[in-house]
Amino acid sequence: MYSIGSRVLEAPLPPLYNDRAISRGTRLAALSSMTGFARAEGSGDGFAWAWELKSVNGKALDLRFRLPHAYDAVEQKLKVLAGDTLRRGSVTASLSVTETERPAELRINRLVLDQLMALCQSLEGAVAAAAPRLDGLLSIRGVIELAEHVMTPEELAVRHAAAEAGFAAALAALLESRNAEGARLGRVLADRLDEIATLVGEAEQSAALQPEAIRARFGRQMAELLGATSPVAPERLAAEVALLIQRADVREELDRLHSHIAAARELLAEGSGIGRRLDFLCQEFNREANTVCSKASELGLTRLGLALKSAIEQLREQIQNIE
Repeated sequence: MYSIGSRVLEAPLPPLYNDRAISRGTRLAALSSMTGFARAEGSGDGFAWAWELKSVNGKALDLRFRLPHAYDAVEQKLKVLAGDTLRRGSVTASLSVTETERPAELRINRLVLDQLMALCQSLEGAVAAAAPRLDGLLSIRGVIELAEHVMTPEELAVRHAAAEAGFAAALAALLESRNAEGARLGRVLADRLDEIATLVGEAEQSAALQPEAIRARFGRQMAELLGATSPVAPERLAAEVALLIQRADVREELDRLHSHIAAARELLAEGSGIGRRLDFLCQEFNREANTVCSKASELGLTRLGLALKSAIEQLREQIQNIE
């Protein structure tokens, strides 16, 4: 028989945000982080055990087990259980087992003792020394050994069952820990999306002024180059300005950023297993922000583009933790 007691070394689970509107309408389903820690421990007849599970970011599910001797047989079954529970993350699972009741068993290494006795006999008469005493022989390293208890198949089956049940308890605690971290990350992601949406709105106002600004600047530059006696034909000026505006127009990129924000909010409302899709979407965010910066023809829009890139990078860093 054995008993299980488990505890999670993590902050208490915060309230879940299912079906609750966050900030500007972002609805958060239950998210799961890839970061977490859990511990489960228990005892049986003559032994005690403790599981420790640590989880960090990973592109896929990577399971690493550290098991004592004689427990390798349960590893494959535990991997299947973890694979049915977790999708992504690098997980290290360590099991420690200690004996609690069985007294240490000492034994004489007869082979070493016989060799020592034979050596002493061979030296009789050649060395002026007293005959060896028993306490002296037993104090020589290797003569007395700690005997390893050989478990019966029945004992081993009980311990394997305890290890499997304990792992299931630790895995449930790890999942709870990862969900708690996921709830916190969901709120952070919603805040970052709101910040990006605000910056895109400000960029739209700045972009609306670009055509007139480009026209005025181009007119001044052409007048300075050609001189007042050779004014630029309105038709030529209009054609050149139209070409510049077309190249500098960022409204299409801003429209796509709005679309990406909406898509990200939909994923957050969906919840489970969205980490990879959010990561891909973040690459699209970056692509549009880079184009806005490259097309910006006035300082205000450039500053907004750089602020966008910074907010998107913060979003990307947090997304790396989502399962």
